[in-house]
Amino acid sequence: MSERNPSEILLIEDDSNDVFLIRRAFGRIDAKLPLRVLEDGEVAIAHLNQLIAEGNREQHPLPLLILLDLKLPRRSGLEVLEWLKRQSAVCRIPVVVLTSSRESVDVDRAYDLGANSYLVKPVSFDALSNMIQTIDTYWLKFNQSPSIQKA
Repeated sequence: MSERNPSEILLIEDDSNDVFLIRRAFGRIDAKLPLRVLEDGEVAIAHLNQLIAEGNREQHPLPLLILLDLKLPRRSGLEVLEWLKRQSAVCRIPVVVLTSSRESVDVDRAYDLGANSYLVKPVSFDALSNMIQTIDTYWLKFNQSPSIQKA
């Protein structure tokens, strides 16, 4: 049994239209975990640093899953991913890159930095809903999660 007490899915996304559609897609599938949205890379790192510093996982649980856009203000998604994977307290949280970039350099770099999956945002809402359903099923229902913190 994992030592997690997850409270949320963390979506790091700056496009308000994408946030609206992703929230709506999670609502459509009646997701069990709330979705917390952070709109830039610097804020995301500050939020995760605060959770790490709090320590008490009963009161301040870590996210179960991070959905990460690459094109973020202040710090890019790749910079957030690189920082995240260097923090022993949170490096095992699965990170799904959810972006509009199909550039092979972005795909390769994301995997080099430790992304667990790389998904390109679909154009249609129905396709996005199907993708969110798949994310929910795979990462939140079927996936066996490690303990978050390295020994």
